[in-house]
Amino acid sequence: MSFFGKVFGSKSNSGKAPSPQEAIQKLLEIEDLLRKRQDVLEKKIDDELKVAKANGVKNKRLALQALKRKKRYEQQLNQIDGTLTTLEYQRESLENANTNTEVLKTMGLAAKAFKSAHLELDVDKVQDLKDDIAEQQELANEISNVISSPIGLDAQLDEEELLKELEELEQETLDDQLLNIPPAATDQLPKVPIGEPSLDQRGTSKASTSKVSAEEAELNELMNWAS
Repeated sequence: MSFFGKVFGSKSNSGKAPSPQEAIQKLLEIEDLLRKRQDVLEKKIDDELKVAKANGVKNKRLALQALKRKKRYEQQLNQIDGTLTTLEYQRESLENANTNTEVLKTMGLAAKAFKSAHLELDVDKVQDLKDDIAEQQELANEISNVISSPIGLDAQLDEEELLKELEELEQETLDDQLLNIPPAATDQLPKVPIGEPSLDQRGTSKASTSKVSAEEAELNELMNWAS
């Protein structure tokens, strides 16, 4: 019986092939067993190498036997390395196949769910439903427009007439402001007296003239004295 036959069993013994999950689990167990075997062989190789070094000079026969055993262990170790590589590759392939199988199963379930969801649906029914919704929305908009339209006196008022009346009122206000501008500063100057000054004003003028004449006489007298 082959190695994989020992691992997975023959058809005559099992009756059916193992599932991918079972095969993957078996491969993991064998990989673990082979790694333990590697550890044992590596320890034996180290031991035989120590024996060969210890007897290399004083007992060559024991040293050569130790080296021969070391070579056999190394060959077995190399075989196990190759077997582990093969098992790991096969396990990874099984894992990928198992993943693809699960993905396909899920996609199949999704397809069945789609069919079940669309079982009661029909394109024509969906279009009719959309038309009904659009019609109801249009009706709702018309009702809203009717409700929001003004009634009574507001409905009879013309907005253009109201705007024209407002412009007339603004023009009247502007005219009133122009008519009520305060007089200019020149209009507030004192009026120029008309006619001759009164008696009080004449007396004040004469007194001012007499005072000026007296000052001129004193100034002329000083100039004469100085000359």
